[in-house]
Amino acid sequence: MYHEVTYAELKRRRNKRILLAVVIVAILAALTMAVFVMRASAREQGVLSTREAIMSAAKQCCAVEGSYPSTVKHLEEHYGLVINHDDYVISYEWFADNVMPSVVVTAR
Repeated sequence: MYHEVTYAELKRRRNKRILLAVVIVAILAALTMAVFVMRASAREQGVLSTREAIMSAAKQCCAVEGSYPSTVKHLEEHYGLVINHDDYVISYEWFADNVMPSVVVTAR
């Protein structure tokens, strides 16, 4: 038996396809936003972890040598500090042997 497709049936099918396309686009947009948020969070966490590692190594240096190091390079050479200089810019300001240095880490 032949079933003729009516105009209402065609319209309903078209509306379902449009709705499906809208839902797919919305899901892809939400996933894209989630990826960007996770990247930003990971970058921020990396900055905080790098600063904490520098401060910890500086405190260890002060405990061992009796003074804070004048450069980050000293910490990298003698205390095993590893910094990815391609991803982070480090501002290390040393004032005196007995004053904790000021450390600012920013992502590139």
